[in-house]
Amino acid sequence: MVKWNMGLKQNVKTCLALAIAASLSACSSSGSSTSPDPSFGNVTPYACNVSTSAETDDLRMYQVMVESFVNGDDSIGHGTGYGTSHHKGDLQGIIDSLDYIQSLGMNAVWLTPVFDSVPVEGQNHWADRLDATGYFASNYFAIDPRFGSMEKAKELVEEAHKRGLYVFFDGVFGHHKDNVVASPQGNLPQGESNPVSYPESMAFYKEVATYWITELKIDGWRLDQAYQVPTDAWTELRKSVDEASKSVTYVNSDGKTVNPLGYMVAEIWNNENYINETGYGSAENPALCSAFDFPVRYRVVETFAVNENGNGGKGGEWLNEGMSLHSLYPADAKPNLMLGNHDLVRFGDLLQRGNIADVNDDEYWQRHKAALSFQAAYTGPITLYYGDEIGDQVDDFADKAPIETCAINGLCDDHVARSTAKIEGVTTSSDSSLNVSQNDLKKYVTKLMNLRAAHPALSQGERVNVLANDSVYVDHKKSGDDVLLYMVSTQSQSNNIELIASKVGSEGDLVDLITGERFSVSSGKYQIPLNGFVARFLKVEVPSAVGATATKAAVMMTGEGFMAQCDNPTLDEAGPVSKTLYVVGDFADAGWKHKDNRVFEYKGNNTYQAVVDEKAGGYRMQYASKDWSSQYTAEGLELKLGVENILKAGGYGKDTAAMLPEAGKYVWSIQFTDNGLPENIMVSKCQ
Repeated sequence: MVKWNMGLKQNVKTCLALAIAASLSACSSSGSSTSPDPSFGNVTPYACNVSTSAETDDLRMYQVMVESFVNGDDSIGHGTGYGTSHHKGDLQGIIDSLDYIQSLGMNAVWLTPVFDSVPVEGQNHWADRLDATGYFASNYFAIDPRFGSMEKAKELVEEAHKRGLYVFFDGVFGHHKDNVVASPQGNLPQGESNPVSYPESMAFYKEVATYWITELKIDGWRLDQAYQVPTDAWTELRKSVDEASKSVTYVNSDGKTVNPLGYMVAEIWNNENYINETGYGSAENPALCSAFDFPVRYRVVETFAVNENGNGGKGGEWLNEGMSLHSLYPADAKPNLMLGNHDLVRFGDLLQRGNIADVNDDEYWQRHKAALSFQAAYTGPITLYYGDEIGDQVDDFADKAPIETCAINGLCDDHVARSTAKIEGVTTSSDSSLNVSQNDLKKYVTKLMNLRAAHPALSQGERVNVLANDSVYVDHKKSGDDVLLYMVSTQSQSNNIELIASKVGSEGDLVDLITGERFSVSSGKYQIPLNGFVARFLKVEVPSAVGATATKAAVMMTGEGFMAQCDNPTLDEAGPVSKTLYVVGDFADAGWKHKDNRVFEYKGNNTYQAVVDEKAGGYRMQYASKDWSSQYTAEGLELKLGVENILKAGGYGKDTAAMLPEAGKYVWSIQFTDNGLPENIMVSKCQ
């Protein structure tokens, strides 16, 4: 699928974009035997299912890219695809790996699409590669024979359930090929093929969503490119999934008869406001109840590695700022945190891309542990991408490959993560096939997942941040009587962290649940040694009645001086810059488009300003002309409200980040020298 990293924009061409353009050039609308649902667009509010809230929070999902995971049957397999894998993965390979997945402490498995993708006559190799991913299915009611059979899919679900593993399929309800097969009830999607039309296509996709629950008793859906489907359609589809889940049962690993979970999680690759708009809906009329936490994922890799564009060097304050933006979501929303997936660069490759560490360095493995510990301490469901548990990476991928060779040679950014799985006892003979560092990381991940399973404070706990700075991040987590402190170093240097007992809500010893170390309070304080990129999970043995006190960083909203003034008159004279510039970013009203309300006007003093009504949220942006030939960003790629920063030449992937803690009118200011060279920048809330 076409996936855009946070902040990609002008004329970005990737191998996958070419692939989709080639494969969809002949797509046309599909017919349907059904009429539009007359009630659509006036949907009765349907609340999120609070009865499964704890089970949802406790999800520890293991994502499998079916076509590139494990070859369990040599007689089938696509034999082509993106990335560096053999691409003969199949359902039998997943069945063979279920014991391994369970041994990691995971309790769910998500399969990328397994439905039949029939080639279009005369299609090129790019379309063949798309077929291997499953994201452009032809028959939504049949298993791709290159993956297996309906009987094999049923066996997989049953074997997973025996091991206490939920099973989630991947639902593509917003786009399709032009050779879609009618459903058993004779329905077809309608309208354009990418995206499809709603409500005209509702009957077809409702049948898809419920068919696999009633036939195989799967536990729900991961929803590809969920923004393609209107939110009122998601409400209807979610209700159908809930009803189907209540209509069937299976016996779980504890011998209990249960209903499928009915969990649905959206892929919406954007910021919090856009996820609300296209996924969660509103508190009064919820659409979906869970979505992948792309915004926090980016902050995690920017703290412990770099993002896909090589930007990093952040700290605990950066993590806390991102987590605090969860307040923008409806109360029932359950973000799901991952470090990677089949469209993101593996964490290990990001470490190498940032020239931070490679597989021979201890820091490579310690940074993995730090990032994975943050995931383990996250309130809400989490997803582990296969291979992350052993620090997998692709040799020689640190440098971006040329566009003309990347996909064929398996070096595309969007597909590097589709590498062959290394599963002990399945693709490898035993632990001995992994090196010491891989084995050590795998054991650490298993310990984290078991810790998460044993302590509801991690998966379900209320989070109170008690310390966040350049070197450390510390959360207080509480669920009932289970009270923990999670702390992680965000720097390579060792440090001694001083915690004030009253602030962290503790009146007794703190016990490290991994090392067994005990820390006693002295003069109202704890002294906790913390090595670089090491995490601690500290049990609070005697919680205080008042609990923890949240850290409150001083937030400046309004700056001083000419650049902070919102009422400077626009001058009818030429400034030092010849081209018209805009604030261009992932704003709710813009989406990386040049909008008239975001144009910079000349105010004198070599300064240009744009005064804009903004929603609260975290945003990424640049300051650019319509043709992007003039492009600017802030030094350090970050702006603090009311604080003047240095303006620099920008470029692809060099996006400025800014958090606007409340809605209101803001002034964006950029200043140049007399010769038109970038000089200063500021964003300030208007008084």
